[in-house]
Amino acid sequence: MPEERYQDSHLYKIRHSAAHIMAEAVLEAYPEAKIAIGPPIEDGFYYDFELPESIGDADLKKIEKRMRKIASGVHEFTVRDVTPDEAREIFADQPYKLELIDDLVNGRVDENGEQIAEPAEKLTIYTQDSFTDLCRGPHVASTKEINPKAMSITFRPPAGAYWRGNENNKMLTRIYGTAWETPEELKDYLERLEEAKRRDHRVLGDKLELFVIDPLVGKGLPLWLPKGAILRDTLERWLRQQLIEGGYEPVVTPHIGSIELYKTSGHYPYYSDSQYTPIDVDGEEFLLKPMNCPHHIMMYKSKPRSYRDLPVRFAEFGTVYRYEKSGQLNGLTRVRGFTQDDAHLFVTEEQLLPEYIETVRFAQNVLSALNIMDFRARVGIRDPQSDKYVGDDANWEVAAQAIIDACEEIGLPYTVEEGEAAFYGPKLDIVVNDVLKREWQLGTVQVDYNLPERFELEYVDNDNERKRPIMIHRALFGSVERFVGILIEHFAGEFPVWLAPTQAVIIPIRDHHNAYAKEIEGKLKAQGFRVESDLRDRNMRNKIKEHRKMLVPYLLIVGDRDMEDGTVSVRLRTDEDLGAMPLDQFSQMVSELAKTHSMDLTLASVAGD
Repeated sequence: MPEERYQDSHLYKIRHSAAHIMAEAVLEAYPEAKIAIGPPIEDGFYYDFELPESIGDADLKKIEKRMRKIASGVHEFTVRDVTPDEAREIFADQPYKLELIDDLVNGRVDENGEQIAEPAEKLTIYTQDSFTDLCRGPHVASTKEINPKAMSITFRPPAGAYWRGNENNKMLTRIYGTAWETPEELKDYLERLEEAKRRDHRVLGDKLELFVIDPLVGKGLPLWLPKGAILRDTLERWLRQQLIEGGYEPVVTPHIGSIELYKTSGHYPYYSDSQYTPIDVDGEEFLLKPMNCPHHIMMYKSKPRSYRDLPVRFAEFGTVYRYEKSGQLNGLTRVRGFTQDDAHLFVTEEQLLPEYIETVRFAQNVLSALNIMDFRARVGIRDPQSDKYVGDDANWEVAAQAIIDACEEIGLPYTVEEGEAAFYGPKLDIVVNDVLKREWQLGTVQVDYNLPERFELEYVDNDNERKRPIMIHRALFGSVERFVGILIEHFAGEFPVWLAPTQAVIIPIRDHHNAYAKEIEGKLKAQGFRVESDLRDRNMRNKIKEHRKMLVPYLLIVGDRDMEDGTVSVRLRTDEDLGAMPLDQFSQMVSELAKTHSMDLTLASVAGD
């Protein structure tokens, strides 16, 4: 549900009210606790507390029980206006509320000291039962509208959260909860939540030995282990081939650039809060690269261009660096250094719509090949109240219409959402629903008239006139790191055979079968398969169990009969036993499955035998 509709919904009011009920229950259990903020979120709510002691699962269950008892009563949510002085008196023993009151009275400012809200002359407070909070609402009329059996505390144990997301501030205890309109909806959600924990890419990344994040290296900077590097490389090589076939030219750019480059593009200072401190090199300032597009622009500008040269399509797996607060980092899905499968197309006015349509179709095909079928398009346009956007109004309108026309032409469902545009132009974001129905923004395709103007890009038209090209910015994975994280969860680590880091493990029954296992390994590797032999001095059944847990697609058991017949006994990670088959039959099966990017581990002919 789009955020605007959600905030107007009854479910939003239920969750906002349930957050207040949770805060009431926590303060009853810990009267000396200090409360911070407690907003509704996409699938529930949370509240931040400064608690006198750590709390565990048993404490949370008691709080949840008390929440349900409060909700079972009839308590109205009453609102009244108060002056700032009245508010300070009400919350005299709540330092976080006093800080918020000062911000509201003075007009809130962002991290750069710029005002983002007008000073408030009056404040509102909401009260239910014994709890009062500084709040602008909305809430339900009374607890009668909240089903006590349809709410729960979630995400045990509680998470830590810095006050206001600033790691220099105090670490608070964040308690999450959820509320729904019916117990059946809650039950379904909690089941999905458990499934999400099972699929958590951070847990699976460790279990499957894909990546690690070590604080000595730095937060938000993943280290790709061999198996993870193979997975990532397989994806990149596959997409590179698609790009070459689609007429893209590969390019490579450095990891830093002159700050003047990003000032010209507008990325600095527009996004200065997400960039690292400039580096002084011989009196010249450089930035860790936050974006690839200015570099690609300079490549376009490196020589004269004719209309016959267009479209120009540059593609790169380019690593960029952006500052993320520690509290926002999350495995691979939110990092500080990430690689974009970035491409920039330079097109004429006549080429814009057909190239844009082809680019979106390309994105659809990529997702379909990975069995990601549930996605929508979000057309991001300017917020008319914001002054952060640059460029000519007419060009913005033409660009936005081209995106909408492309969606209509393709038949791609879309929503138009204000404030989701880049500062230089409107864009289409691919919003994917994963198997748990969680939304992820992955790829993006943007139309840009402004950067060609800023960099004075040109081409000579067929009438010998100099004209500006139009840029299409395009990333299909978005971030390789995030995409892999989502894929891990999408497949729950059970990758299709073409993506699996290790496609098969050969397990000899006895030591005297080791030589045959190595022979099989050599033959399969020569055909390009990713295989290994497990020759450790361990029980065969334990090896099978171990490699099944590692989710290896095929376990090839070899013994005396296999040595005599030149076969392998094939067992799937599902523990299904395909029996003995000639090595050529096995390799042909896996080759066909990999070539077609099948989600299956057997061909229909084999499965039916």
